[in-house]
Parts: sequence; C-alpha cells; structure tokens
Amino acid sequence: MGFEEGPKIEIERNLFTYFNKNTFKSVLFFSGGIVLFITGVIGYGIIINLRTPTLDEAMAMKGLKQISNPHIVISKKQYALFLYSDSVLVKSYRASFGRNVNSSSHFTEELATPVGNYQICSVDTESVYDKFLRLNYPNIEDITDALRKGVITQKQYDKLKYEFYYAECPKTKTAIGGPLGIHGQGRLNFLLKNLPFVYNWTDGSVAVSNEAIDEINSVVKKGTKVVIQ
Repeated sequence: MGFEEGPKIEIERNLFTYFNKNTFKSVLFFSGGIVLFITGVIGYGIIINLRTPTLDEAMAMKGLKQISNPHIVISKKQYALFLYSDSVLVKSYRASFGRNVNSSSHFTEELATPVGNYQICSVDTESVYDKFLRLNYPNIEDITDALRKGVITQKQYDKLKYEFYYAECPKTKTAIGGPLGIHGQGRLNFLLKNLPFVYNWTDGSVAVSNEAIDEINSVVKKGTKVVIQ
C-alpha cells in the first residue's frame, strides 16, 4: 500500500502546483487588465479636461470682462450646468445628479434631483464637498405637490410656505427632503471629474467638479436664480 500511495501523492502534489501556478497567473493577468482599463479610462478623462477652458478664458472668448446678472440653468437630460451672463451663455460644466434619475421630485426616499425654479439662499465654503451653494428648496410648487400627495401635512405646508417667503433658506425638516444645492465632489474629485462618463451619485443635489464649483462660486451670490429642468 505504501508503494502505491507514493506515486499517487506525487501526482496530486504536481497537479496542485500546476493549478496553483495557473490560477495565480490568471488572477495576475485579470487584475493587471482591470488596472490598465481603469488607467486608460482616467487618462482619457484627464485629456478631455485639459482641453476645457477656464472661466476667464471662456469670458475672453465671449468678449466679456465681467459677468453681469449671473444665472444658472441645469439640464438633467444633458447632464450639464450652464452659467449665463444676462442672456449670454458663458460656460457649461458637466454635472451629476441624484441616484434616482427617473424621478423629478426630491422626497426623502427618492434620492432624486427635482426640477423647478430656485435661488441660491446660502453659501458654505467649508463643505465636505468643497463648497455648497444651497438652494431655497422646496419652492411653492414642490410643497403644493407634496401636500397633494400626502407627503406633508397642512401644518407643515403652512410653515414651509412661510419660510419660503420670509426665511433665507427653508429650515423645517419634513419628508419632502432637503437641504438641496450645488456642490463640488470633495475628496473623490480627481476620480469623478476624470471619468469619461457621468456617474449620478448624490442624494439629490447637483454635483460638479471642485474646480467648477470654485469658478461658479466666484461669480454668483445669494439670490442668483437657478433653473433645474
């Protein structure tokens, strides 16, 4: 029995070594392929961003020395934020939205970016996402829709309506969601801004690159109109 088992053990050992080496090679090649793919994707994104003009360059191309009456139009279909000076489109920025792209309301559980007319009501320059330009969400249309759908009570509606007209930013927390605004991408900026495709990752706010939010913040102020469509 001992003589017969010897070759058997040797064969098993050789098979184990063979499969072990091949498995290691397969894992190594697969991992290397993933790394090369990600590097290529990020590299392509970097090249695209290098071709993007700065705000100053965009203004010079439009013959503008300063931006007058700035306002913002955000297109969910085009994944873009457009910065205007009066009626002149100065520059467009790539934008990401809430994870639920099939909804146009921002109720707490929906994680969607709403559509509507808003204004910047406060600016936080120490946000974890670089800067946060808060919008006066919800507006009258939002709270009317929420009341009709039973998302908020009449009492909450009355309070939110008062805050919309008389407070800088709505403060009452309800199932309608908030706060909502435009912000940067924080620590993940390098990765997210260099993706050659749009990744919707927010809870409902509009995200642009850190460089973009810095440029936008330099020309807007409280009261700047923002249309999300």
